[in-house]
Amino acid sequence: MRTVILHNHLFKNAGTSVDLILRQNFGDAWLTAEFTMPAGGNTDAVATWIAGNPQAVAFSSHTMIGPLPEIDGTRIVPIVLLRDPVERIASAYRFERTQVADTQGARLAKAHGFAGYVDARLSTTGDRQCRNFQVHRLATLLAPERGSELERACLALQLVSQTGVVGFVPEFDRAMRRLSALIVPHHPTFRWRPVNANATAGGSEHSISPDMRTLLEETNQDDLALLRFARTLSVQAPTGAPRDQLAGIS
Repeated sequence: MRTVILHNHLFKNAGTSVDLILRQNFGDAWLTAEFTMPAGGNTDAVATWIAGNPQAVAFSSHTMIGPLPEIDGTRIVPIVLLRDPVERIASAYRFERTQVADTQGARLAKAHGFAGYVDARLSTTGDRQCRNFQVHRLATLLAPERGSELERACLALQLVSQTGVVGFVPEFDRAMRRLSALIVPHHPTFRWRPVNANATAGGSEHSISPDMRTLLEETNQDDLALLRFARTLSVQAPTGAPRDQLAGIS
């Protein structure tokens, strides 16, 4: 049975640090790709990508949506990291303000202060960067098209936790310990050390006014509920590894 890691790289959720660890371990056997995001998902394209690269061990993408691929002879270990939505939005703003890119987010961050950036993104129809971004992105991951967006995102996390890693950015090392516990039996040379790749300088706790924090908490209630739900998943952690190695979702 082939065992591979599938990293759902959510923007500004320490995904670059995860990718660095995967690249350090697997070199050319770590692959990254991006996909179009049709309404029906891109599961088939992701499955073709994994099956078409039999030498690869780890895969990472920002743009995977739809149920996890099912591939004969392949066990997929998914990993998702979550973050406080207010901290994630502040980090995204700082990153996009200095990013050398012509994306909508980079243009808005360079043209506005933080409050103006948030207002512009919240006012743009279909822009989810500042409104329950994590729930929006996870609602299609593994979950059937039923129930509310939050319900589907919670179901997705529940399924991920049964076979892979649901971790938290502030507890990055604990999430990596859990990934190691799941991967070392299949890839014994897997090692990791603490990293801080693509971090944006400046603590958001010094730049967010109380009124802005209140606004963002109100507009990201589903993301906050998702984090609370993820905290309950520790009791569902797979057996077969010491409990301290399964702490990434506790």
